[in-house]
Order: sequence, then C-alpha cells, then structure tokens
Amino acid sequence: MNFAATVVTLYPEMFPGHLGQSLAGKALAEGVWSLQTIHLREFGLGRHRAVDETPAGGGAGMVLRPDCLAAAIDSANISPDVPRLLMSPRGKPLTQDYVRQLSLERGALIVCGRFEGVDERVIEARGLTEVSIGDYILSGGEPAALTLLDAIVRLLPGVMGNDESGAEESFETGLLEHPHYTKPADWDDRTVPAILKSGNHAAIEAWRREQSERLTAERRPDLLGKRE
Repeated sequence: MNFAATVVTLYPEMFPGHLGQSLAGKALAEGVWSLQTIHLREFGLGRHRAVDETPAGGGAGMVLRPDCLAAAIDSANISPDVPRLLMSPRGKPLTQDYVRQLSLERGALIVCGRFEGVDERVIEARGLTEVSIGDYILSGGEPAALTLLDAIVRLLPGVMGNDESGAEESFETGLLEHPHYTKPADWDDRTVPAILKSGNHAAIEAWRREQSERLTAERRPDLLGKRE
C-alpha cells in the first residue's frame, strides 16, 4: 500500500518540486508514494475564477472563500479516514513524532493556504487539522506542504534504503544529532577526533551520545525538558 498525497493548491505547478528528485523522486516513480494536485482555481467563481473575498469586518488582504475551497476538497477521491491538513502558521507544530504518525497513514489531503487566511467555517466543516512548520510566515502553504511531504516520504519503507540512516538523526532520539566527520583525516588545520579512528565502537557510541547531549543543551535545551 503506497502513501497517497492529495494537495489542494492555487499553484499545482509547484509540485512535486524537489520531491521529484533524488530518493523521493525515485520512490514516486516506483509507486512507493503518489501525488495528486487539485487546482483550486478550477472551483472559482465568475469569469476570473475568483476564490477569495475581502475579510468580513474589514481589514487588509483577502480570505479564501469557504464554498470554493470546500468544493475543491470534496472533489478529492480519498478515504474518509485520511488526515485532512491545512498548512497554517497558527497550526500545531510539526514534530518528528507527528511526521512518523502521518507516515503510517494511507495518505493525506493537504490544503495550501494563501492570502490572509482561510474562512474558519470550511476549516470546521471539513475537519481540517492546522499544521505549522515553524514560527514564521511564508507567502503560501505550498513550501510548507512540500516540507511536510519531504519529512513523511523519507520515512516510508524502502525510501532511504538503510533504516539506520534515520534512527539516529536529530529529533528521532529526542536529542540533536552528533557531529559528523569523514576523509581526509586532516583538513584546514583541523583533525577528525581520535576517538572516531580508534575502532572502539562502544567508546565511539558513548562519545556520540555525549556530543548529542552537549549540542542539545547548548542549542535546544527545550528538548531536554521534554525528555524528563
């Protein structure tokens, strides 16, 4: 069973974007996951296919209409139990745990917001879960949707090739990942730590763990609190 992604967007040409390359692109070509885009403009009104209107109560910008967006969502051929997500800066934070949870689903419908936002009624009526990839504002939900899909696809069975590649990465263990080194052993007056050349795997593992804890304490002490 593949992971079926359905994306509602005003800019379908932005997909699959970088996900058509490298391991994700290979997995897409092999059917490990699939991607369908629904062009929101096709459900617009009038000669110009308008999908937005001025905000009720006044204010700057435009808001996506609930009728147009609901029609686009309803056109998707998806199972009722598939998660319905809206990329939104006010949404629940995207974490590795949530990504892993989503990767176990049959797929996801992802709505890409635009303009000032989306009419609250369609969020409620269509059961959209708002998801945020960070505390900053993008020009639209498309880059956020690509980020979400990138995180999900790499966890699908067989995509990375080596399950150990993901097991020790940042956030998988609750810690930031340890530093990495490779050849040459000496470069720019800097050397690979001697412990990594010792062949003592137990000592190397302990060193890596120590480095992960140090980096996490320095850069993301909030993660340590979550582990307690």
